Amino acid sequence: MLNYSSMKNPWVIIGIITVVLFGGAILISNQSQEQANQDIEVKKHIKGNESASVKLVEFSDFQCPACQAFHPVVTEVINEFGDDLSFEYKHFPLVRAHPNAVSAAVAAEAAGQQDKFFEFHDLLFDNQSAWSATVSPNQLFIGYAEELGLDIDKFKRHMRSSVLEDKVKDDLNEGLERAVTGTPTFFLNGERMTYETYQEFRDKIADAIDPGSSSTTSPAGLPETEVKFGI
Repeated sequence: MLNYSSMKNPWVIIGIITVVLFGGAILISNQSQEQANQDIEVKKHIKGNESASVKLVEFSDFQCPACQAFHPVVTEVINEFGDDLSFEYKHFPLVRAHPNAVSAAVAAEAAGQQDKFFEFHDLLFDNQSAWSATVSPNQLFIGYAEELGLDIDKFKRHMRSSVLEDKVKDDLNEGLERAVTGTPTFFLNGERMTYETYQEFRDKIADAIDPGSSSTTSPAGLPETEVKFGI
């Protein structure tokens, strides 16, 4: 209990005010985080046929130029093999080299809460040079969400979600456990893929689906240039 003499000491009063303000700030922060995490569903991001026997998993970074270069190749492969292939995207933000990568990944997850993960994923790669060059990319992310017709209030709230940030961290940790060191890194039926060209990448997937098919079938459009990976 405070007595009269202690109340005359200004440092006691300052200390009490500080504790009250600090406690209030924590309470407000906790309430804000609870609101940001409201109705969150942690989701996998899969294209193609989830039940397909051939499964391709990519560990990727939205700010990585090599991942952006690989994006149209992956899209073409998914379109070519259709129901014979399951493709899953996982986050592996290289935060030291790409300071906006985590924010972009969380924004994509926020869009995924409204079932627009891959649409947002495409916009991030298509506009990589724009949002990568800014210190605060969230306003651009909100613009992409508007372009997709998302509920913007919900999107903004979910961009602050600790659950979605943890989802990104969980993907990153899974990649580290699987010895991923750069992006993009692909696993085909659980085995890390190695290849020198985009065509070789496609052919290995074709052979997994139909052994020997790559020697007789090769669609146009894949560059034969050597693949360069992110770091």
